[in-house]
Amino acid sequence: MQRSSAGLGARGTTRRERLIESDPPPGSKPEGKRWSTSQDRFPQLSWPTMPSACPASQRVLVTGATGYIGGRLIPRLIEAGYAVRCLARSPQKLLGRSWSQDPNVEIVAGDLQDVGSLRAALDGCRHAYYLVHSMEAAGSAYRDQDRMLARNFVDAARGSDLQRLIYLGGLGETGENLSEHLTSRREVEAELQKAQAALTVLRAAMIIGSGSASFEILRYLVERLPIMVTPRWVMTECQPIAVANVLHYLTQCLRTPETAGRTLDVGGSEVVTYKKLMQIMAEARGLRRRIIIPVPVLTPRLSSLWIHFVTPLSHRIARPLAEGLRNRVVCRDDDAARLMPQKLSGVRDSIEHALGNAEQAQVETSWADAGPIPGDPDWAGGTTFTDRRVQHIAASPAEVFRAVCRIGGGHGWYAAGWLWRLRGFMDQLVGGPGLRRGRKNPEKVGYGEALDFWRVTGIEPPRYLELRAEMKLPGVALLSFEIESAGANESVLIQTARFKPRGLLGLAYWAAVLPLHGYVFRGMLTGIRKSAEARRSS
Repeated sequence: MQRSSAGLGARGTTRRERLIESDPPPGSKPEGKRWSTSQDRFPQLSWPTMPSACPASQRVLVTGATGYIGGRLIPRLIEAGYAVRCLARSPQKLLGRSWSQDPNVEIVAGDLQDVGSLRAALDGCRHAYYLVHSMEAAGSAYRDQDRMLARNFVDAARGSDLQRLIYLGGLGETGENLSEHLTSRREVEAELQKAQAALTVLRAAMIIGSGSASFEILRYLVERLPIMVTPRWVMTECQPIAVANVLHYLTQCLRTPETAGRTLDVGGSEVVTYKKLMQIMAEARGLRRRIIIPVPVLTPRLSSLWIHFVTPLSHRIARPLAEGLRNRVVCRDDDAARLMPQKLSGVRDSIEHALGNAEQAQVETSWADAGPIPGDPDWAGGTTFTDRRVQHIAASPAEVFRAVCRIGGGHGWYAAGWLWRLRGFMDQLVGGPGLRRGRKNPEKVGYGEALDFWRVTGIEPPRYLELRAEMKLPGVALLSFEIESAGANESVLIQTARFKPRGLLGLAYWAAVLPLHGYVFRGMLTGIRKSAEARRSS
């Protein structure tokens, strides 16, 4: 398990101390509290809402529950009548999901690096979904990491009640010319084949859905580049599939005994080149036809750096994806469609549906949601700089909290927009996320979600929001907002920025940005006040 960031509260007590004071009683589910993960606090954390009404034969473990596919699969499994146990390193990421309160949902803390926590999570489960990937590891290390995690899962499953295991891998031609990305998927398949349970492997190419990594790459490239000099892989054929079609296959697997022990290719209704895919995206966005010039000299490394510069994805994620694009990814047969029939969406319909969801802020999950919450900085040791500001607001705490939660994304940061954009551009140049990740919903935020180059690491509506900086920094930075009631429709907003420098460069960084805080943070507080008071008056 990973640990989330924690900092000093406005009154001198640590947020960690306040968390310990409000720990939930055994068997209860935390409500209205401020949560952060910690291995010593949650050795085997479990928050079931109530005993499941489903029989044991219907109990399913979902690994990767906070990921893009896992977060969308869980509500569909519930709807299909299964009791779902969600395994997550940071369980509080799931507590804001609409389905987390369902009586057939159990959220447990665990890590695939810890075989003991896996054994506990598998206890009583007849079925499991393996939806874990490690693409953010540096270089080829993600292959070693993925093999190790799959091996741990198999070890933990020995002697359990597990009968079915379903894995979502990557579609691609077999042979020695597979990219490292797809080779890693095959290696995971080989490890999972050693499990006592019957394994079903679903191999998918690009998944088209709002918030998916490959879809975001496609969208940003097309929107921002009317002329593209591309690698030769733009002429490679692929068979994209809508995320809704993938979720249908994943759900139906458990209801279709004929899929047990099978490897099935899953794809949409069309085979297209990546060049054609880009032109379809341009048409769906109402843009002019893109000029695409393939050249033979662009390597995966150069391509990934260019993707990092133009899109919200880091080069660490972009590189394995870019390498995988060189392989033809087309279904070898239609066995999956025959065994689990459904209407397969075409490329244009899939893209238009995904774009529509993004425009209406109906993005269920996003690539940016996955991954561990960073560890706690050691605030007790060394130098920690603090910038604390207070603003009185003629609005209720709930109205102020709503205004605070609107920061980031398309709404911006209330003040000094050009400075935020400049800081984002500078971060992007040195390999950071910049401001490109935006946010899923313009009004609501949840634990673990990305807000531009920040991550939500603490939330307690309507009183508290904490963000941890994920831009490239010589240190660790937190920005927190605490809201206190000051009477009828009156509130006090306390904004605290903390920075723990790393070496002399960290000290120099704080000295350089401190003069700008008065302009940036004072303007942000003023903007939040005006927004909250305007909403109250309306």
